[in-house]
Amino acid sequence: MSENGGSAVGLLSYETLVHAVAGAMGSVTAMTVFFPLDTAKSRLQVDEKRKSNSTPVILAEIAKEEGFQALYRGWLPVISSLCCSNFVYFYTFNTLKKLAASGPEKSTPGKDLLMGVVSGVVNVILTTPMWVVNTRLKLQGAKFRNEDLQQTQYRGIFDAFSQIIANEGVGTLWNGTLPSLILVLNPAVQFMLYEAMKRKAGRGGKKISSAEIFLIGAIAKAIATTATYPLQTVQAILRFGQYKGDGKGGVLGSLSNIFSLLMDRIKRYGVLGLYKGLEAKLLQTVLTAALMFVVYEKITAATFKVMGLNKKLKQ
Repeated sequence: MSENGGSAVGLLSYETLVHAVAGAMGSVTAMTVFFPLDTAKSRLQVDEKRKSNSTPVILAEIAKEEGFQALYRGWLPVISSLCCSNFVYFYTFNTLKKLAASGPEKSTPGKDLLMGVVSGVVNVILTTPMWVVNTRLKLQGAKFRNEDLQQTQYRGIFDAFSQIIANEGVGTLWNGTLPSLILVLNPAVQFMLYEAMKRKAGRGGKKISSAEIFLIGAIAKAIATTATYPLQTVQAILRFGQYKGDGKGGVLGSLSNIFSLLMDRIKRYGVLGLYKGLEAKLLQTVLTAALMFVVYEKITAATFKVMGLNKKLKQ
């Protein structure tokens, strides 16, 4: 390989790594700021007997009954999972984006959606075990309204992995994988809309402000979240590990569990029951995604500027 070819490959790896690290740091920063909203969302999704009050009321109830620190219960495993998950997603997405940019065709929403789906699938397969563990730890010690939900006794991330494997089998670490694979449409749609709106806002070489990035990120995430929320609820219930299902295994069993959970929710609470906790989820995920994109863009721009890579990398 020529020296130029080697440097091109090195540059590609370096640029992609910067995007991945910036995406991970942006998500960690944003999630830390808005973590209590994620706590409220998780309670509403899993604890069916908790009334769907407004988000401030739910947060006040949790703080009053379990202490203020309960709003940040499970912060470390969630942040660890999110950091790994976004690193994998941003690395894969920007690698595919770089490869696509080397071809003769320009970026299109369809290509962005496809790259988002592929990145999501890679991310789900690699990081689902971490999300299963963090869901359990986040809800450990919670005061549930539903008495059928049992408390878990994990001493930390590694103990949770150990107990789950020993008591429930390795396969349990991939609980909720099928709805997660379907849900790759969420970040895929989000990134497709984000990239399309960013291209439009930056036409003619116009510099996009932080406020515009925040707004673009918020709109993209709001649309993607609302469209896929019922499946996110099913995903949370399956990851929590206390839904017994019909005992069937494999893909058909997973599809059956998803369908049963959706129909049971509709039967008990009506169609709107599928959207229980959506207010908290939208507040958390929209604000988190918007702030994440702002931090991500700032870090990548500053890093490339310092390293003398001041060319356009997002075409």
